[in-house]
Amino acid sequence: MPGTIEELEESNEVPLPGEDSSVKISPELEQPTKEDLLLAAAYVYDAQYNRNIPFQTSPQAIRFYYLYNHWAMQVAIYFFIFLDLSLALFEEPAVYPLPFLATSLIEILCLCAFFGRLVQYAKVTPRTYFWKDTKNICVMLTILLTFLDLIIYGCLRVFNIHSVRWSRLLRPFFLINFPESRQIRRAFRSIRNTLPEVLYVFLLLMFNVLMFSLMALKLFGDRNLKTVEGSSYFTNLLDIMFDLYVLVTTANSPDVMMPAYNLGWRYSLFFITYIVINTYIFMSVFLAVVYNNYRKHLKNEIRKLAYMKRHKMINAFNILKAKEGTEFVVKEAHWKQLVKILAPNISNSHRELLLRISDEKQKGYVDKKCFLRLADLLNIKVITLKLKRHPLEIWMPHIYKSSGSLFIQKVVQHRVFVWIYDVIIIINAVFIALDEKHPLISYAEWVFLSLYIIEIVLKLYTYEPRIFFARNRFWNWFDTLIIIAALMATIVNAAIKSATEYNSQQILDIVFILRLLRLIRIVDSIQRFRIIMTTLINIFPTMLTFGGLVLVVYYIFAIIGMELFQNKIQFFPESSTDPHALDCGNTALKDSAFARSNYCKNNFNDLASSFIILVELTVVNQWHVFADGFALVTHQATKLFFIAFHIVVVILIVNIFVAFILEAFFVEYSLEKSEIETTIEKKIQELGVGIQEEHVSDAQFIDNIETSENDLNGEETKKQSSKGLFFRIASKRYRTVDALLQRMFESEISPEDEGPPLDEILNLSPSDMYPKNPTFENSA
Repeated sequence: MPGTIEELEESNEVPLPGEDSSVKISPELEQPTKEDLLLAAAYVYDAQYNRNIPFQTSPQAIRFYYLYNHWAMQVAIYFFIFLDLSLALFEEPAVYPLPFLATSLIEILCLCAFFGRLVQYAKVTPRTYFWKDTKNICVMLTILLTFLDLIIYGCLRVFNIHSVRWSRLLRPFFLINFPESRQIRRAFRSIRNTLPEVLYVFLLLMFNVLMFSLMALKLFGDRNLKTVEGSSYFTNLLDIMFDLYVLVTTANSPDVMMPAYNLGWRYSLFFITYIVINTYIFMSVFLAVVYNNYRKHLKNEIRKLAYMKRHKMINAFNILKAKEGTEFVVKEAHWKQLVKILAPNISNSHRELLLRISDEKQKGYVDKKCFLRLADLLNIKVITLKLKRHPLEIWMPHIYKSSGSLFIQKVVQHRVFVWIYDVIIIINAVFIALDEKHPLISYAEWVFLSLYIIEIVLKLYTYEPRIFFARNRFWNWFDTLIIIAALMATIVNAAIKSATEYNSQQILDIVFILRLLRLIRIVDSIQRFRIIMTTLINIFPTMLTFGGLVLVVYYIFAIIGMELFQNKIQFFPESSTDPHALDCGNTALKDSAFARSNYCKNNFNDLASSFIILVELTVVNQWHVFADGFALVTHQATKLFFIAFHIVVVILIVNIFVAFILEAFFVEYSLEKSEIETTIEKKIQELGVGIQEEHVSDAQFIDNIETSENDLNGEETKKQSSKGLFFRIASKRYRTVDALLQRMFESEISPEDEGPPLDEILNLSPSDMYPKNPTFENSA
């Protein structure tokens, strides 16, 4: 087994409390207590949300565990984490300077919050687990070191002695090491697991760069060639290695080749050969290695998630099980009590629907096989639908049901109506691109606004207003708000123009932006666009994980950059009379490519500027100019800072992000409905309370109707249908990539398979999934 609790928990390898004989199992005829239900619900919660926090099973600890996982607690800890990170905006060098006393008091408040959260975690988990968990030790050490740094820095400041706030580098550790950030830790594990394989490729790349650098030194070193800046060309081995490393990123192509190319066209073959080998072959190998290892380790983690989830569900079943004949089951009443704890906000009809799926033959109990699916059932969004009558149909039924009115409704509901307005949007886009000073173009905008308002009025006339503006009708809200805002801005601008003969540029900008935003609606009208947008929506939550990863790396490099380069480069506005304005405030940059490119604002003088320049370095283009500029004002060794950033961010993190995007798209396009989703849909149709999403327009429904009169039994079901109550599965856009990946692996596990013993799960490795001596057959 792994040696630390961090490795166990973060690889979903934490031994679950309740796996041994200490778990409280209700006797055959004994009713489960409230504490039993809370404990079982805790296991199902953890299975539902893939949590792997080891917790104590005493009644008091269980209640405290619910408090620990409350959303308010999680929001609070994230608030203090980002408050702590944002202090760099107000500390020297600051974007908005604050006194040291103010920032230090805020940091102490954040540290107290972190310590309080750590105490909460200690009360939840068994003591032996807590002190073996390296994350907890890391958080405690970071708190102590930060306090120590604050005291030292404050004392030195009293005596006007300059020192470095080195503990600011440790602030991202809080974001990484609290249990809530398991997704970010998983991304860091992907980097850690990929490093050994990437290291060999990188060493081979550097060896190749060295070999070509030596050849370049011998070929061009004695020819007295000069660069554009007038410096010697390829006479220093370290400078040659840096230039050729930059050439791998194509940032200095073809500038680095031109002196040799001007000497003779044959020398271009040297650089072409170098680019083909290193830029196209080695960079592709980097991506292949990262993608292969990322996918391998990801699948291993998902496999552990699937098996650990099944073990948690078995623990919950063992707590509530009772003997029924020759098998153990969960009684219907106990199952209902458990679901009320797990999902208190779902309607009675929804709960009865889930029971009908779990107890299909209505035996009065749920067997083990069906109980193990409960976490998946709760994860699938089932929308309760209820047909609503239009208010005009109630107030004036004769007019609303007249032949003319029905014709209008039929036209609005027809697909051609949507196509017509798509064409109108495209024509509007053409007019936006034309010269707005022309009177006809100006009047055309009022025509388009009128057409859009007519569209909304017709839709509100056809569809029930509460349904049209339901909370999940994003495009209806979007269209209406954009059109109303554009109408108001256009009216205000026209009024100002007529009254003062002056156009407000800010209002004109708002009007122009609002017009352009209307064009976004066409994305949802084209199926191919909609598929891509749906996939992006699905992967967006996990993209935020990589956003957290990039934030951590950027923050560390920004703090280091500010300590190395602050105030070395200054930005002066065009009106400045400073004699060194063109040299970015530093004579070392005189006539340099950095100063000539007017890059003075790209500096490390505060956190915001540091993040902007790091984004520019991530884009790669011109990054060597930044490196040369900062090397001129400090030392040539500082180029290692920029090389290190390129290796960590561009080679590792960006490639892992690309690997994730590829995997997400493959999964999104390959997976269809799960077996459980299919089961729910079949049961909905069997009960006569189902409706296909594609058969009826979404605007005819209102979702999440809570009702207590819906028992899915016999005649009562027909009564519901007559009242217009239906169910349907939510669209695929509600799925997350993690859920899709987990379902992809769970589909390989039979329902009867309880998984290997816990010790074997904890020791699963990626190599177990693949044969050590693969053949063509078993590889396929």
